Amino acid sequence: MKYFSIKLERDLILRTALLIFLLLVTGFLLNNFLISLEFELIEIIINSISDAYLQVSVFVAAVLLIFYGFEILFGINLNKKLQNSGIYQVPIASALGALPGCGGAILVITQFTKGGISFGSVVAVLTSTMGDAAFLLIASEPQTGFFIIILGFVVGVMSGLCVDLTHPKNYLIPNEKNISVNNKRKKEISTNFKIIWTVYIVPGLIIGIMLAFQVDVNEYFKIGSIQNIASLFGFLAGLSLIIFHLIASKGKIHKKTSLDGGSSFDRTYLDTNFVTIWVVIAFLLFELIIYYTAFDLKSVFNSYVFLTPLIAVLIGFIPGCGPQIIITSTYLMGIIPLSAQIGNAISNDGDALFPVLAISPKVGLIATLYSAVPAIIVSYGYLLIFE
Repeated sequence: MKYFSIKLERDLILRTALLIFLLLVTGFLLNNFLISLEFELIEIIINSISDAYLQVSVFVAAVLLIFYGFEILFGINLNKKLQNSGIYQVPIASALGALPGCGGAILVITQFTKGGISFGSVVAVLTSTMGDAAFLLIASEPQTGFFIIILGFVVGVMSGLCVDLTHPKNYLIPNEKNISVNNKRKKEISTNFKIIWTVYIVPGLIIGIMLAFQVDVNEYFKIGSIQNIASLFGFLAGLSLIIFHLIASKGKIHKKTSLDGGSSFDRTYLDTNFVTIWVVIAFLLFELIIYYTAFDLKSVFNSYVFLTPLIAVLIGFIPGCGPQIIITSTYLMGIIPLSAQIGNAISNDGDALFPVLAISPKVGLIATLYSAVPAIIVSYGYLLIFE
């Protein structure tokens, strides 16, 4: 039995090594054949995937590991705390929504379906939550990220209290009892994928830090006549994460598979892959629009700056984290102002809106419209005062 276990481990290592080797060979051919032929479109795709991985994904993974690690280390029964919170229900709901990711918001929504909390708490949590876009913002601009989290919490509390003070106690609470929002069986992640993912993340984080300090990594890692080693590595790693997400979500790019639960590492793996695919989409959209139209998107938005927060707020109405990650990416690229990012952060509900729409579409619609009011007020207030 021991021999059989050793043989399995050896086969696993050999398969993983073979897969990494094949990816490297593919990348080498792309680097030396396709780019040498000056296929600009191919080069844009390669660079977009590489930049998304080296400038965003590796830092998101680091933030997620820290966040999920602390979550388990200091874990408490949030369900019970929320149910017994009394007058502090709205602030606690807002605080849970302000946590990066969608877990806190979904927990609040679950309690609402059981009749345990008020509609004001739902409005508070949907107003304060920023979803997975928060991880992206914290990883790239920590100061801005924490500013928006605190702002979202304060606005969420004020919105939730206003709703509870002006609406009946049991307003819009569904009749369904004990509905489980997350009752799916957790799927096992291939050990091969985990190994490859880890092998990529560690050197990727080192390269990402070097890029943050303005080091020319391609020149630094240059080997003889082989060019763009770091960019090639970023492309292969980013492409692998995209493939891993597509496998886990069965081809549905909008599906956030970490909602099925799992260990800290599993959730970090799944969430990083999910964020990566949407950041790549944002980078590609930006580069391809410029490539095909020669538009300077920043100038376009600057010309219509007064409409930008409204557009960002309206995009926040779209359920899911994907479109919101695109908005945050455009902010980080300097295309839209901070006021637009604030408007989107307050109006968007992340993945928490899906269970509400499934159980009671009316609740989801009204809560979303309510969260739009403070989003417009705060974003335009910031625009007029600070920008």
